[in-house]
Amino acid sequence: MPEDQITPIDRLAQLAPFGRLPAEVLSLLSGELLEKSADADEVIFTEGDDLPGLYVILAGNVEIRSAEEAVVSHRGAGDLIGDRGLLREGIAVLTVRATEPTTMLGITAARFHELMQTVPDFALWFDKARPSQTSPDSDPGGSGLMAVHVADMMSPDPITCAPETTVQDVARMMRDRSISSVLVMKDDSLAGIVTVHDLVNKVLAAGLFGDLEVASVMTDSPVTIRPDALGLDALMMMAERKINHLPVADRRGALVGMIGRTDLMRRQATTASHMASELVAASSAAEMTGVMARLPDLLTHLTNAGTRPGAICRRITDLTDAATRRLLALAEAEIGAPPVPYLWAACGSQGRREQTGVSDQDNCLILDDAATPEHDAYFAQLAQFVSDGLNEIGFVYCPGDMMATNPRWRQPMRVWRGYFANWIDQPDEMAQMLASVMFDLRPISGAATLLDDLQQDTLARAQRNTIFVRQMIGNSLKHAPPLGLFGGISTIRHGDHKNTVDLKHAGVVPIVDLARVYALRGAIAEVGTHERIVAAGAAGVVSATGARDLLDAFDLIAETRLRHQARQIANGTLPDNFLALAELSDLERNHLRDAFLVVRTMQSALSI
Repeated sequence: MPEDQITPIDRLAQLAPFGRLPAEVLSLLSGELLEKSADADEVIFTEGDDLPGLYVILAGNVEIRSAEEAVVSHRGAGDLIGDRGLLREGIAVLTVRATEPTTMLGITAARFHELMQTVPDFALWFDKARPSQTSPDSDPGGSGLMAVHVADMMSPDPITCAPETTVQDVARMMRDRSISSVLVMKDDSLAGIVTVHDLVNKVLAAGLFGDLEVASVMTDSPVTIRPDALGLDALMMMAERKINHLPVADRRGALVGMIGRTDLMRRQATTASHMASELVAASSAAEMTGVMARLPDLLTHLTNAGTRPGAICRRITDLTDAATRRLLALAEAEIGAPPVPYLWAACGSQGRREQTGVSDQDNCLILDDAATPEHDAYFAQLAQFVSDGLNEIGFVYCPGDMMATNPRWRQPMRVWRGYFANWIDQPDEMAQMLASVMFDLRPISGAATLLDDLQQDTLARAQRNTIFVRQMIGNSLKHAPPLGLFGGISTIRHGDHKNTVDLKHAGVVPIVDLARVYALRGAIAEVGTHERIVAAGAAGVVSATGARDLLDAFDLIAETRLRHQARQIANGTLPDNFLALAELSDLERNHLRDAFLVVRTMQSALSI
């Protein structure tokens, strides 16, 4: 169609997410579209304005500015503006200014909300940008067989044979492939199933010979289950029919896989509570290693089940906590009772309860002030036992040696008080780094009261020292979200991880740093990032809108990171934090960019 014949609604339909709208909806919109133009340097809307609607840029460019007038992003042709505000109270959350003559097309706010309710494909585009309503520990998907589909557990390429295959050949197939059932196919249709049980009871026990055709001993027309059924459905069907195998067929009846009772039991065992109970009962680190070997499956299962990222990280951390406590108990059983009270504390991601599939260990020992130099031999042995055990089960030694095996991080309370006092009073670069790690301390086992007074005193001291707080703010701004000059996602340019985004240091860490600064400014005792941001919003350290935006960004980046790791695990590779943007759809990239934009905005506000 010639350019001069293209109508505004035709142009809108060519752009996401409006291309998802049905033709009859587009026809309805054609008579009520919002058309807007802006000259260079003209403000389109200001933070706090009521938004008239959702706009898409047809031509031109705009810059997004924070309340402090810092430019945090640019948007060009094809980009949306106004969506984040509409998903909240209908108020602009940032200021948008045209940097060149710009034309836009849009729909009213009322129509936007109507489409969000009536057109699922349209709503899906904005789903990741919706505000969080649940706790990070909430788990709508659960963690057992009620949370996973048959498709996630079945064998997608079941072994099959023809009806005329001999039972001897079938037995050899089972032996060679270490399987206990074979599906019998006739003319591309499922005719039956034969199991080891059938061979034993219908052939061997009956004194029959191996040249017998399998059709004479198979179970005819076996019951099947759909791939979208829940694991619990499969378990119930097997129990009711006293069988151990179920062919999986799609809605057209085509065979797509096989699931057995062992698959279900293996999945049932891969739950955080089941694994934790095994860790508590383990008699050695080697035994724990077998339990923790199921951690990748747990991460993949919870991610695929739609569990919130905070709940996934909490479950992984709970397992680390359980393993640590058990190792401490085993250590005391081997080397004897401690000479003075002590506290084993975790810092870093374990301290914040934010561990993923890629985590090292960060820990320390806080000893009662009654400890003497002679007691250190005992605690050195205790620390080595536990740290070695954690490394053996998969939580590798800290590259920076932030572990209780380092004498520096194995000291009486009076020394720890001195550490924090010096870091706060003399906030050089090393002090900032150490304080950043140690402000995330959380008690794991022992005399928890040893940490209570230390945390309260340290927070109060830090809050009073404005120079230290400013230094910590500067330190937190060193980790910038990966946004380019014009607001697009930028990737690593050199090295082993070229053309990827570091979802840890450029994604999660900037938000962790922001939350830690909020905690210092507000003397907030919470350690977890989510809890710190919530408390900061409630205390007025940061605006309520800013806190909600930052929580949404944190959840989305953390979820993207976990899904990336789950995909790597499913592909048989070791999980890491480096995401190639090709892994994401246009929709996912759009939301990830917006999350990074929120982080940059909050960093800009903090820097002012």
